[in-house]
Amino acid sequence: MALLSVFLGILRKSSFVDVSGDLFMFIAPLWIAVIVGVLVGWAWKPKWANFGRDMIDGNGMATNDTSDAPSPSLPTFLASIPSLNSFKFQLPSCIPWLPNSGIQKESALAEGSSSQVENDKSSLLTERDLEHLSKLVEEKDGGPAWIQMMDRSTPNMTYQAWRRDPETGPPQYRSRTVYEDATPDMVRDFFWDDDFRMKWDDMLIHATILEDCSATGTMVVHWVRKFPFFCSDREYVIGRRIWEAGQSYYCVTKGVPCSSVPRRNKPKRVDLYYSSWCIRPAESKKDGKMTACEVLLFHHEDMGIPWEIAKLGVRQGMWGAVKKIDPGLRAYQKERASGAPLSRCACISQITTKVTEDYLKYLENTTENLLEIENQDSSDKPNGRNIPKLLVVGGAIALACTLDRGLLTKAVIFGVARRFAKIGRGL
Repeated sequence: MALLSVFLGILRKSSFVDVSGDLFMFIAPLWIAVIVGVLVGWAWKPKWANFGRDMIDGNGMATNDTSDAPSPSLPTFLASIPSLNSFKFQLPSCIPWLPNSGIQKESALAEGSSSQVENDKSSLLTERDLEHLSKLVEEKDGGPAWIQMMDRSTPNMTYQAWRRDPETGPPQYRSRTVYEDATPDMVRDFFWDDDFRMKWDDMLIHATILEDCSATGTMVVHWVRKFPFFCSDREYVIGRRIWEAGQSYYCVTKGVPCSSVPRRNKPKRVDLYYSSWCIRPAESKKDGKMTACEVLLFHHEDMGIPWEIAKLGVRQGMWGAVKKIDPGLRAYQKERASGAPLSRCACISQITTKVTEDYLKYLENTTENLLEIENQDSSDKPNGRNIPKLLVVGGAIALACTLDRGLLTKAVIFGVARRFAKIGRGL
């Protein structure tokens, strides 16, 4: 109150010069006290106050470039300061955010278990993946109904395609292709052979095997695929494994974590990736004999572009891409018939996990819904108020019809509206 009375007394003076001089004399001691306090505190600061000491080397330069790396959380950052670990025991234990040895032990155990999982290659793809694919094949996965989008054929191939839009995640595609005069064994090796794929798949510009398991045939491969000129290339780390049931092969491929391939800005990593086949004998449309091969493919991925734009691109380019597969398969048949040595991928494709058809029927009849097996954390999103989806989509339709800027503009508007409606459900 005394300081307030003095301050008000200064303001009552009529002369501007007097007020300015008195204000300076009033504020100057406060600033001097602050400066002295900072200097004294800095001179007597404890060792644990040097937060940046462990992050700077002897030349005064940062030891690691953290421009692209996410900033650590407060407990993790404080735990990295050795001198603070000895100081923290002098503080009361009721401060919850200070790191302790228990947290450090749990972190070490988590890192150890993570590395153990990555080393055990067979654990990347398990019977749960087989169950999921088997349910997809028999249309018992509990997902939305499939909408047919294509039915084409050539003299040596018949192709049908469907699409569905789940509530969460990117659009999903299902296709059925029947290749004349082809065996399931040959088609299996053909799709697994990355070395030969480079010859017919012009989108694949890099493929290498990172890990493989001689017992189960599980593989981890690194792909880089070329995208159209308006998109950067995409990078994939894919786990692959084959189960064999009679004359049918269940081939699972999906994105998996791998610490040996660091993330980069380019090419962009695609984490959510699922592309799996069921390959089995089929009747030939020529004579009705079991000389053809049926391939049921289930595919979806999040490429990092609006899903409506992705659906438009898939619809426009699907048949052109599919037509390239059949000539590639015929060339592969000729190369194998000539006695050419098998590639490493083709050799590993012949290492399968055998199961009985009764076991597959048991998996198909289980009640557990594994639709989100490759994206299990999607159910952790909080539920909240729903923004009326009809209002959002209706407004987008009206805007799209008003703006005469072509199909691409409309697809963008629809994609934004759909994303906004989904965000609204999570608010």
